[in-house]
Formats: sequence, structure tokens, C-alpha cells
Amino acid sequence: MSEANYLLGQKIFQKIRQDIIAGKYSRDEELKELLIASEMGVSRTPVREALRQLEREGLVAIIPNKGTYVVGITAQDMKDIYDIRAALEGLCVRQAARMATAEQIEALEEILYLAEYHLRKGHDRQVAELGGKFHEILYEAGGSRMLKRILQSYYLYQEQVRMFLLTVPGKIREIIGEHRQILEAIKEQDGEKAEQAVGKHIANEMKLIDSYGWENITGGQKDG
Repeated sequence: MSEANYLLGQKIFQKIRQDIIAGKYSRDEELKELLIASEMGVSRTPVREALRQLEREGLVAIIPNKGTYVVGITAQDMKDIYDIRAALEGLCVRQAARMATAEQIEALEEILYLAEYHLRKGHDRQVAELGGKFHEILYEAGGSRMLKRILQSYYLYQEQVRMFLLTVPGKIREIIGEHRQILEAIKEQDGEKAEQAVGKHIANEMKLIDSYGWENITGGQKDG
């Protein structure tokens, strides 16, 4: 495959992956190479490579002589993602408590200030976006490029959960408070306290998923 087709395939892969994670496609829905190629104005070659990459990530299943079908993210997948994220993010904030720079701490403070401002104004979407930026800087503060990469990938998979959180009364305010506890522990250079705060933050989201049910959060999509 040429470099141009490879780069195009990566772009298509990112787009379809985001659409699957965001719930645009239903579980078991067929992804048709020709239709995707037509919609994106490309040949079938980069689309085929993008679908193969999605299969390697477990988001689609390619059945020979039949087609490509959406697997998506199941309730068990999401539980696993949260478990892994809890362990790795705990490690990240432990390191951040030792390594975070004054500029990173200032940036985290600014994000929380803006989040509280937009919360008072009822700008839920802006608060959600700021939550993503908070985690992005947090991962940078951990000082590990590889750890940051892994955590960003898992964070991406939780897009549907984050959108659902916007509809839960009082949840956004609770999340901002949890972020504040994480930041305060980092400012105190208390790695254990920071890890505990992250564990509580993630555990609360897992409880919410259990309470509402994965099918409700994903808009009625079943696990198969």
C-alpha cells in the first residue's frame, strides 16, 4: 500500500472508530466498503485497510464472503476499560504528584475555574469539554509518553458515557468536585491520596453505569 493510501486509511479509521464509539452505528450493523468509500470520496482500498484496523481493535468483525459488522463496545468491555483505567490512571497521578510542573498545576486550576463558571451558566457541553482537557493535562503531568497514549485511548472509548453524564442531575458538579480532590492531592505531592481520589472518581462512574444500565446509556443497543 502506498503512503498516501495508508494515511488516508488512518483518517478513515479514526472517523469510523469515533462514529462507532459515539453510537452512530448499531451493534451488528453492516459497514459496506463501497458505501463508505462513496460517502468519503475515496477508493475502496483505504476503506478496506481502515476496517481491518478496526477489526484488530475489536470494534468490528469481518466475516469472509459476507461482510463487516459492528461489534462496538459491550457492557463487559466498558467494565474492563474502567478497571484498566483505574489502575493506570492511579499510577499516572502518583507520578504526577511527584513530577507535575507549576505550569501544569496552573493549567489544571484554570480548567476547574472555567468548569465552575460554565456550570453556573448551565453550559454543560463546555464543562464536559473542559473535563477532557483536565484529563489530558493530567496524563501529561504523569511524565510518561506511553502511559499518556494508553490512557487517552481508553478515555476516548468512554465518549457515550460522558455524553450520558450530561443528562444526570448533579453529576457534572460532582465530577468537578472529584477533579478538585485529585488536583489538591497533586498540589500536596501526596501520591497515595491522589490515587485514592482517582479511584473514587472512576468507581462513581462505574456505579452510575450499573445503576442506569449499559443499554440505556447507549440508547437501547444490546450486547447481542
